[in-house]
Amino acid sequence: MIYQLSVALIAVAFAVLVFFLIRTLKAAQGSLDNVSRTLQEVQKTVDELSYEVKQTVRHANDITADVQHKIKKIDPVLESVENLGEVLSEVTAAAKQVSSTLMTKFQTKRAEADKAAQSSHVTAPPATQTERTLQSYDATYHDEVKGGKNWMGYVDIAANVWQRLRK
Repeated sequence: MIYQLSVALIAVAFAVLVFFLIRTLKAAQGSLDNVSRTLQEVQKTVDELSYEVKQTVRHANDITADVQHKIKKIDPVLESVENLGEVLSEVTAAAKQVSSTLMTKFQTKRAEADKAAQSSHVTAPPATQTERTLQSYDATYHDEVKGGKNWMGYVDIAANVWQRLRK
């Protein structure tokens, strides 16, 4: 009888074990079904995103090709600008050299004229206020033209020549 009772107890324990094992397997099957559905949704999303990414890459490639084409068209313009900069630098250097030469020439003429005026032009100071005013007027306006002090006219001429060369 102990054997029969032991066998019955083992049978009941086995039945309980099988019952709980079936419940666990059904819960695992439900979880696996959920995982399978989630993976299918993820796969769908990845496929949609993959298409959009491919479209974006194609669009970026088109933009890159367009930019490269436009850069190739702009290259001659940039080279011309570089050459123009070099030419303007050379013209500026030449203008600076001409200007300094002219200024040196005018300054030497002015110094010579001042020396000549000082050595040959000794006068007594005027006695009246009117004579002093007339003498200062003559010194201011007439000596400029005679002594070579009218260098502003030469600067205007040089500026006009420069503008004509630029055009």
